[in-house]
Amino acid sequence: MTLIELKARHSALLAARYSGTRSVSYDGKSVTYGSDAEMAAAIADIERRIAAMERGPGRIFRPHAVKDL
Repeated sequence: MTLIELKARHSALLAARYSGTRSVSYDGKSVTYGSDAEMAAAIADIERRIAAMERGPGRIFRPHAVKDL
């Protein structure tokens, strides 16, 4: 899933939550959440994914050994 798609889903979830509905439709699919807590968890998950994608890959450490220490 791309960053643009995640941001679109995030916007759809926020709009639905603020309007008081528990059903969200995007990409021709519909999802109905059982409670506001489930919707809040979905929003938090998408926000974590967006942050991870915007942050980029972490640093890669490649250890190496040096003789005669």
